Amino acid sequence: MTLGALWWAVALVLAPVILVGYAYVVYPLLLSVLARARPATPDPQGSTEWPLISITVPAYNEERSIGATIENLLAADYPADRRQILVVSDGSTDGTDAVVQGYAARGVELLRLPVRRGKTGAENAAAAAVRAEIIINTDASVRILPDAIKPLVRAFDDPTVGVASGRDVSVGDVEAEGNRGESGYVGYEMAVRDLETRMGSIIGASGCYYGFRRAVYAPDFPEALSRDFASVLIARERGFRSVSVTAARCVVPRTVSLRAEFRRKVRTMARGLATLWYKRALLDVRQYGVFAFMLFSHKLCRWLVYLAVPPAIVGLAVLAVAYQPAAVLLGATVVGAWIGFGAMRAGERRSLPRPIALCGYVVGSITAGVLAWVTFFRGQRMPMWEPTRRPA
Repeated sequence: MTLGALWWAVALVLAPVILVGYAYVVYPLLLSVLARARPATPDPQGSTEWPLISITVPAYNEERSIGATIENLLAADYPADRRQILVVSDGSTDGTDAVVQGYAARGVELLRLPVRRGKTGAENAAAAAVRAEIIINTDASVRILPDAIKPLVRAFDDPTVGVASGRDVSVGDVEAEGNRGESGYVGYEMAVRDLETRMGSIIGASGCYYGFRRAVYAPDFPEALSRDFASVLIARERGFRSVSVTAARCVVPRTVSLRAEFRRKVRTMARGLATLWYKRALLDVRQYGVFAFMLFSHKLCRWLVYLAVPPAIVGLAVLAVAYQPAAVLLGATVVGAWIGFGAMRAGERRSLPRPIALCGYVVGSITAGVLAWVTFFRGQRMPMWEPTRRPA
């Protein structure tokens, strides 16, 4: 092997390692150091009167869960005469519409789309039906804690805030479900958002629970893109910042299926890549400064990790021809992939040992990331929305 080929192979192998180290370790450490130099933003002290809010719930075939979701929203600590609850049925073919209509006497409204348009399309359609200046989006498969709406709304007492994101709390019986990787990652992500809030603005909102001003509502937003991610980008374009609200907690049950989590990751990342490309001007550090730096570090660098994985495997295979340690590492990679794909094929992981479940989660995440890049490069868009079915 020539010296040039050796260096190229080593560079390919190290590329994803360096990207992971920067995106997941160095970047949060930089935020931590920089945030200490910034004074903490005081909690908003608004008036005792609560503004009118519109809560929208896009739903597709959620007959089994939509009733509990509505009951949860009706029981929330927020004045009933100051909130509108609007369920957008995205062409549901089960009994979702009938369940929602059963709550009409309690003020719950149904907007039925005769043709399925996907989650973003349902949110676009809701623009004509919402009545408030502050809109809150949530999913039918999650639960907003009773005291979580007021803190989210209070964030908008600051006129510079355009988007406020809730705080995801991943829950479930870990011994039964085994999806510990998802739980740990959610907690890490929330900590990074707290640091970004100290720096001025988060980079992405929680798709399960977030609010925004009507001033950043784009009712004609492309249906194949992600509104929760784009809302933060649109807010920055229009001079607003976005924040994470620690007290606005939203309970998100962990999925029991690695395959369901795999499909969700492919869809979420592919839509995220397309959304970032649509708003790529925000990566210009000359115009958007610190926000552009955080967008590059938090989003793009993480996604580039998956793009670098296939070349890294090729580089490792080249090194394995001449170097035994590389051959051993390549063999371990193959075995790990085999175990991980086996765990994914097992479906629900209630009986999987913890190491195998974790291996399946890692392999599934990497594979999903690679496929998301393939989907993006092929120009495929994923407007249709298959909600992640989560346990109660």
